[in-house]
Amino acid sequence: MKKAYHQAFRIAGQAFALNDLGEVGYSLVKEGTPYEREIGDFLIDWVSDRDHVMQQSSGSTGSPKTIRLKKEHMVHSARATGEALGLGPGTRALVCLPMSAIAGKMMLIRSMVLGWDLYMVPPVAEPLREVSGNFDFAAMVPLQAERSLKHLGRIGKLILGGAPVLPSLLAQLPKKGTEVWQTYGMTETASHIALRKLQRIAVGQDPETVLPPYTALEGVQLKLDARGCLIIDAPGWVDNPVVTNDLVALESATAFRWLGRFDHVVNSGGVKLLPDQLEIRMAPFLQHRFFLTGMKDATLGEKLVLFVEGAGDQAALRQSLEASGRFTKFELPRDIHFVPRFVETMTGKVDRLETISNANQK
Repeated sequence: MKKAYHQAFRIAGQAFALNDLGEVGYSLVKEGTPYEREIGDFLIDWVSDRDHVMQQSSGSTGSPKTIRLKKEHMVHSARATGEALGLGPGTRALVCLPMSAIAGKMMLIRSMVLGWDLYMVPPVAEPLREVSGNFDFAAMVPLQAERSLKHLGRIGKLILGGAPVLPSLLAQLPKKGTEVWQTYGMTETASHIALRKLQRIAVGQDPETVLPPYTALEGVQLKLDARGCLIIDAPGWVDNPVVTNDLVALESATAFRWLGRFDHVVNSGGVKLLPDQLEIRMAPFLQHRFFLTGMKDATLGEKLVLFVEGAGDQAALRQSLEASGRFTKFELPRDIHFVPRFVETMTGKVDRLETISNANQK
């Protein structure tokens, strides 16, 4: 990857020649913390003669799978992000995401390709407590941003991905200063292929009536399949179009609104429900992690079921949802299950299938 290496690349202000990165990686693997060993493993892999990287998907919507990503595609993705957000050589960047996941790896690749000065901290809930100074760019999951609200002014541009951005976070975003962008992408596309700019939204407002749609990065074309799911045609990112399970409302060949996962749709008595959208609307009424799913029902075919992490009162929660007046009778869960702790994937996402399976066995 010699042609893709920028001489301005730094790690915490220290410059490295491309030929030295393998040795740096071996040193981190041998002497580093668990997080530093992950960084070291990837550096060794990146500077090897192989033209690809083997990356495991998150497994949040099914069994994790190992995906072969071409290094040239990852480089293209890095350059597209830099161009879209205006992040050139000398950008002071912070990565606080797992290096085992594609999001963490791409932050390191962007830095090497675009000539950034990269600061790396472990993927903790409050990453800005781990490092001083200001940053031009950072990538976080929504939980990290929510735990870092008082310090987001230290970041010029922030991208959020890996989980939905809930109304509770939107209501607290900085009014000015920090630009916050929501990403859309997946392991198969080497991180995001579309972005949308977020803004503060009052509690109770529907985000989709205020926020813009996702806009594809330069060179990405979009269309729908027969199910209404997104097909991504991105020659620089992938060799062949990617057929997703994401239901979207396509506003143009390069803009869309995400509606939810096709495999999450619940057909309850002939009424099709989108749990992903319902979860966003239901979030203000629940204090703990939760998700909605469909389960077999003798009368309805499928019924909407709510799983909540922790302990609680089913009757009180049901009454609260009904009293809000914000949900139709079809949108209210037929059953509510409290689960002591949700099963998580290796990247910290909720593993819905395993959580449901474990709950059914009790």
